[in-house]
Amino acid sequence: MANIYQPISAEILEVIEETPNIRTFVLKPEQEVPFLAGQFVELTIPGHGEAPFTPSSSHFERETLEMTIMKVGRATSALFKLGPGDFVGIRGPYGQRYPLEKFEGRDIYIVGGGVGLAPLRALFLALTHEIHKYKRIYLRYGARTPADIVYKRLIPKWEKMDKVDVELSVDAADEKWMKKVGVVTCLMDEIPCDEKTSIAVVCGPPIMMKFVTRRLLEAGFDGRNVYLSMEMNMSCGLGQCGHCKLGPYFTCKDGPVLTWDQIKDIPDPFV
Repeated sequence: MANIYQPISAEILEVIEETPNIRTFVLKPEQEVPFLAGQFVELTIPGHGEAPFTPSSSHFERETLEMTIMKVGRATSALFKLGPGDFVGIRGPYGQRYPLEKFEGRDIYIVGGGVGLAPLRALFLALTHEIHKYKRIYLRYGARTPADIVYKRLIPKWEKMDKVDVELSVDAADEKWMKKVGVVTCLMDEIPCDEKTSIAVVCGPPIMMKFVTRRLLEAGFDGRNVYLSMEMNMSCGLGQCGHCKLGPYFTCKDGPVLTWDQIKDIPDPFV
């Protein structure tokens, strides 16, 4: 029986600096990692441990895998010292995917904050790869400053895509910023899709997710159609360590994609 904790080797092909503390690592695994948007993998940094991350590339791309990662601790600090030609380990994929078959024929309203745009990018690319299946994709994204915006190199292309509507905000602007200023909920004063039938997807810092979810529900979204990335506290990826217990769920096994309807009765689910 194969060792479920044994990672496969993956070569770092490229490192892209997205912000001062966020980088995208382009990896080439020695064998395919068949993830679907919403699922995550455990990334091993040799000698420094492993941590869960959601791929940020399209699940239609199988030869390479992109991981957009913020430098926040010991393992990611070690990762940021690696470059092209170095190797890391990957095990997975784990967790539940977005049920894209339920999204078909509807408007998709995506709200992200900070590095939360990384897992949402995998979803966005999956949706736009088959854009004919969906009515329209709305992407609302907020960052602290213009310098903290992830994927600045890609967003202008996204803004020009057919059936895609992108709006950005920053908490604090500089002299060159010409778009909205404020936390991401300032982009939700007017929601341009039918709240009764549309799908909403949210990923970002816990406090941001709390207030975005509140705004979505106030606007009339059905809690069954509000999908949340509840990846806080995930560790082993197998539901064994118990770190990610959220009410009746292990977010690494039952999530990280959960609907508001699933977690609405859990006290302080965003803590």
